[in-house]
Formats: sequence, C-alpha cells, structure tokens
Amino acid sequence: MTHKVLDETTESKSAGQRTPLLGLTLDMLRDLVANEGLPRFAAAQIADWLYKKQVTDIDSMTNLSKEARSRLNEKYIVGRQMPLARFVSSDGTCKYLFHGAGGHAVEAVMIPDRDRATLCVSSQAGCRMNCSFCMTGRQGYHGNLTATAIINQVLSIPETADLTNIVFMGMGEPMDNIDAVLQAIEILTAPWGLAWSPKRITVSSIGKLDGLRRLIDETKVHIAISVHSPYSSERFSLMPVEKAYPLLSVIKFLKSYDFAHQRRLSVEYIMWKGINDDRLHASALARILKPIEGVRVNLIRFHAIPDSDLTPCSQSTMEAFRDRLNDLGITATIRASRGEDIMAACGMLAGKKDQTNI
Repeated sequence: MTHKVLDETTESKSAGQRTPLLGLTLDMLRDLVANEGLPRFAAAQIADWLYKKQVTDIDSMTNLSKEARSRLNEKYIVGRQMPLARFVSSDGTCKYLFHGAGGHAVEAVMIPDRDRATLCVSSQAGCRMNCSFCMTGRQGYHGNLTATAIINQVLSIPETADLTNIVFMGMGEPMDNIDAVLQAIEILTAPWGLAWSPKRITVSSIGKLDGLRRLIDETKVHIAISVHSPYSSERFSLMPVEKAYPLLSVIKFLKSYDFAHQRRLSVEYIMWKGINDDRLHASALARILKPIEGVRVNLIRFHAIPDSDLTPCSQSTMEAFRDRLNDLGITATIRASRGEDIMAACGMLAGKKDQTNI
C-alpha cells in the first residue's frame, strides 16, 4: 500500500466566501448570469468551461469578456479541490480523501479492471442509516454533500479521463440527499455537462422510497438495492431502516417498473457466516425477487470491521448460494473484492486520513 498526502489547490485556499460554479446546472447558470447582468449565452459558455474543458479558475474562461470574468471573480470560484490524500492498494485500487461536510472528510474509490475504470463516489459525510456492518454508518451523520462536492470527486482525480463507470456506493445513503444527487446526475449526463450515458451510472440505496421514486422517475441510471436478508426481523437487526422501509414494500414498489429493458436493477447481498448464507436464505431471496423481471443479485464478501461479531462466510458457501439462485431462475454473481488493504472495500469507508487509526 502506498499513501500520499496531496496539497489543496491555491484557489480553494483563497476562496473565502465566494460561491462555487462547479455543480451548477445550465438552468442555474442562466439564473446566475441574468443576476450578474451578463448575456444569456454566457451560461452555456461557463458550462462548457466547467464540464467539457474542466478548467480550475475563472480567468481561463477566455471567451468571456475581461469585465465578465472580473465580475464573476468577485463572487464566484470554479470550486475544484484536489484530494487531501491518496491511498493505493496492492491490487491497483486507489482511494481518495476529500473535504466533506461538517468538518468530516469523505472518500472516493477508483477501481481499475482491465478495460474498465469505475469510480465509487460518496454523497454524504457519514450516514443516518446505522447499518451494523458498515463503518460509515457507525460514525453517524455529519452532513450532506453538495453537488459541487460530488462532481469534484469525479473531476479532481488523476484518472478522470479514463473513467468508464460511476457508482454512488460510497459514504452515505444517496436517497437521503436526493436533491444534490439528482443535480450531480444531471451534470454527468446532460449534453452541456459531461454527456455520459446514464447506463454508465449506478446508484445504490437501502430502499428509501421517497428518494428512490424520484431517482427512477427523473433519471435513467441503473439501480442497486441493499437487501442482505430476505427475512424482515433479521434484516431489521442488520439494517434499522427495515422498520421505516420494509423490504417487501420496496419490492412491491419496484415491481411497477420495467427493469428488463430500460435499465438494470441489482440486489446487493453481503454474506455472513451462519447468518444469511444457507440454502433457505437463497430460496427465500429468490422467491421475493422472482416477480421482478430482469433483476440480478451481486453477492458480496463481508470485510471484517473493528468491534463487529460478524464474520465472512467461505468462498465455497458463496458459490453454493450463487448456484442455488441461478438454479431458481435469479441471475447471481459474486463481486470481486477490491482495495481491502487500504480500507476501500464495501462497508469499510470511514473518511480517515490516518489509516493506522482504523
């Protein structure tokens, strides 16, 4: 493992109270230029500099007049911030530490895999969901990330140009910060923004239905739902959110959407020894998911965290569980574990610069 602490940009150090332009949609930029007395077409020019050319300062926006740039500089900054630190795993996975919210840092993880480079981004500092198996949830909630902070994770790493996929599976529950997440997705997918296909983006959720409904109705991104047990009482012991958003209610809601053709629906299922890894659990999970056409299951090895009695099950047990689901007509795969040696694997993100303190 290698670790490097990185310097912040000069702009971020001298920003003061100026407002970031990064993270604003085209409509927001149109309102901004109107308020500043700039021509309407300046909004598209600024968006082009932010998201196509990816400049880091307003003075680089050379097709704006000097007067316009001077006026913008009085109140605004681009808002890009370099990572605070970088950790490199023995398997090539890179974890980046960024300014977050409430004085707490957040992490983004870049996972290279042959011709793919996937960035796992955070949407909150900490998390309200309090899942017992997740280090992020254990630290509590410290604040929502702005769209600026989310997009900054994408644009401020060395691998930005190589990214092929983005997953909202980092710190926080995306549906608990749905406005900023939707704003970031608009920037990622709009022609005036980064112009990504929504099929390159996956958003994970524990099943918070109000935000999930908006995500599905307002975007075309792929969806991943954290399940981890087909039994309500057992899921509640692992995920307190089961009380507010029971799994069966989430499944009933998802049945009304077309996941066979329009987008992909995945179920995330972390496996623990002696808890949710037997044949009965596989059969119950298949029975619950059967009505949703096109659903697939990602089986995830548990990564041990401090002060937890939960333990991972064996590879052979995971394979038997996978095979049972496939036999019952549910497509299932085992997700490869990446970045465990730098605390970057699923459930291990904690937003700490000093990894020796974890």
